[in-house]
Amino acid sequence: MNDLLMLALLLEGPKHGYALKKRAGLIYGREELHNNIVYPLLRRFVAEGWVKQRKTDGERGQTRLLYALTPAGRRTLEERIGAFGENEAKSPEAFRLRVGLFSILDKAKREQILAAREKYLESEESHYKSMEGKFEFEAFSGEVVRWIAEEIQRERQWVERLRRLNEREEKKGGSGRSDRRRR
Repeated sequence: MNDLLMLALLLEGPKHGYALKKRAGLIYGREELHNNIVYPLLRRFVAEGWVKQRKTDGERGQTRLLYALTPAGRRTLEERIGAFGENEAKSPEAFRLRVGLFSILDKAKREQILAAREKYLESEESHYKSMEGKFEFEAFSGEVVRWIAEEIQRERQWVERLRRLNEREEKKGGSGRSDRRRR
């Protein structure tokens, strides 16, 4: 997911590696993403043609690299964000990343992602409900099971809100896709 996040951060426009690692870290709830993650990804993106780099002058006279998403990079990001199978549906992080990038996907692709996550949540909810009927839990373990069941129910409500938002976006006269940064 680091690679998807790094590409997505470039949708906002060109950035230096340092800015990317800071911004990604904030999203992950850390101070910054480690250099050993950020710079190998950027080198790979440049080699794949998804990102172009150019040299710029730094504030103290040094040379810095500025990274920008290419049209091929944007297409790759859209394809990879839209690819949401069973494994991705199990991951709350993978789901939230895609929801955060719904503006680059069309309505049908957004609905497919919502349906896949909903299917996973339904199976999890069924699993936890069956546990409540089969086992007697002591006070604290029972609280954990109830908490998880409530979290699942809250996320299912959120998925339903996202569906309504997806419908409203379509009725406003657009696919919801943002063409602002297409280059």
